[in-house]
Amino acid sequence: MRPISNDGVSAIDDFTITVNDADNVAVARCRVESGTQLQAHDGTILVTSDTVVPGHRIAIVDIPTGEYVRQYGQMIGTSLGIQRGERVTHSNLSNAVPIQRDINEDQHVDPPDYYPADKVEKFLGFRREDGRVGTRNIILIVPTSMCSSHEALQISMQAEFELYSRSRFPNVDGVIAIPHNKGCGCQDGSNLDITLRTLANYAAHPNVGGVVMLDLGCEKTNLSVMEKYQLRHKTTLNKPFVRLGVQDSGGTSETILRGLAAVREMLPKVNQQERAPFPMSELVLGVKCGGSDGLSGISANPSLGNVSDRLIRSGGTVLMTEIPEFFGAEHLLARRAKDVETARAVYGLVDWYREYASRSGAVLNENPSPGNIAGGLLNIAIKSLGAIAKGGLTRVEGVTDYAEPPQGRGLQLMQGPGYDQESTPGLVAAGATVVIFTTGRGTTIGNAIAPVIKLASNNDVFRRMQSDIDLSAGDVVDGTETIEHAGERIFQHLRRVASGEIPAMAETHKHREFQIWAETAVSL
Repeated sequence: MRPISNDGVSAIDDFTITVNDADNVAVARCRVESGTQLQAHDGTILVTSDTVVPGHRIAIVDIPTGEYVRQYGQMIGTSLGIQRGERVTHSNLSNAVPIQRDINEDQHVDPPDYYPADKVEKFLGFRREDGRVGTRNIILIVPTSMCSSHEALQISMQAEFELYSRSRFPNVDGVIAIPHNKGCGCQDGSNLDITLRTLANYAAHPNVGGVVMLDLGCEKTNLSVMEKYQLRHKTTLNKPFVRLGVQDSGGTSETILRGLAAVREMLPKVNQQERAPFPMSELVLGVKCGGSDGLSGISANPSLGNVSDRLIRSGGTVLMTEIPEFFGAEHLLARRAKDVETARAVYGLVDWYREYASRSGAVLNENPSPGNIAGGLLNIAIKSLGAIAKGGLTRVEGVTDYAEPPQGRGLQLMQGPGYDQESTPGLVAAGATVVIFTTGRGTTIGNAIAPVIKLASNNDVFRRMQSDIDLSAGDVVDGTETIEHAGERIFQHLRRVASGEIPAMAETHKHREFQIWAETAVSL
């Protein structure tokens, strides 16, 4: 409980957070009971007329019908008549806000203030022949379609049980399969291309030291098609690589035996690769959020944004996706674009996704889940304004397609859905070697080949799920830690995880989720 004076009046900042001086709402840090007396910044007394739970909003002034409700200094909805001290809910808030699409034809945003080379910190990673540096050294079993996914999974499971151990192969981080439901019976065009691109980029990924790739033999994405794709896109593998066909091998049992033999031969070779020190500029960080709440945009996401800025100033790369969660905030990203062409590309990402979603009758403002809403994210504008904080404050360097490595470093925006099971693999296929994933409600998802560090927005969920969540930014909510301090703490944890000094919690529990985004199935 926050301190209450003898006269029953408390400072408003002890119970709430006002994000921006232009805001007409404050966000509850903790549970605020109905009838609580709070001394506002102007010295007047505000009395709450409702009980407000953490992450939800209290009007700090009267907001007449038709006026915009503001948080983060931005419009988050239109008042239906909200009195001072009242909780903001769907019953008194319309989601209507004007779309802002300003373009400065002379736009130029200065590059980041880079750290001197001798001030850039180092991590321990694996240098690959293509020049990239990985954070893990994995033998990956890649099925080219759902038709060989069972065999791939059996090979990886039996190999880890029978052949692999950290004591015997200390430089190998596992034998992992990526079973999926794509590849045969899919439409030609973009769906086929996305499947091939994602699988090819996983095989070529710097976190992968060796590959066993297998097909059934008759699917659209068979080994021959994959080989042609790899040659065309110059994703050929300069690492131990074995191809197997289920039909050519004589069926499931023989394929598994051959796969195990390939892994047995590959393990000593992959184990010869050793970690070495590299500057943090070689790191590619994917930033993601899921199971968010109303505090995510105040604590975890801006703390992660501070990490993003630190990595970018070190010369590194940050990949951010979840395009449905740019909606309502895309103008802020466009204003940060390095030039007018990049600003237009930012708007193009959102416009493409809006049109794509509409083909199946979906709309972007339906994105918040029931858990999001219960946590205070009443609409997509509130969610998006908090979500983009993950990308920090440096300029946007460019945009890229789903699972497509960007051209250049710095902050890059990737096309893709908000759905965790598909957007996280897209970030990794685009080159992310480690992911930081913020959550306010609690989520356990990991990734097959990249460590996924979980960052809680509040200490309650961290305490409940500390076997799954690595870190908390909850002290920012409590007012006992600054964003800057939290960013430094998280950055150092990132460096240690990237170096293999400690695992991410998702790795400890063997969360190895993998799925490919199919454009024909709309995911928000």
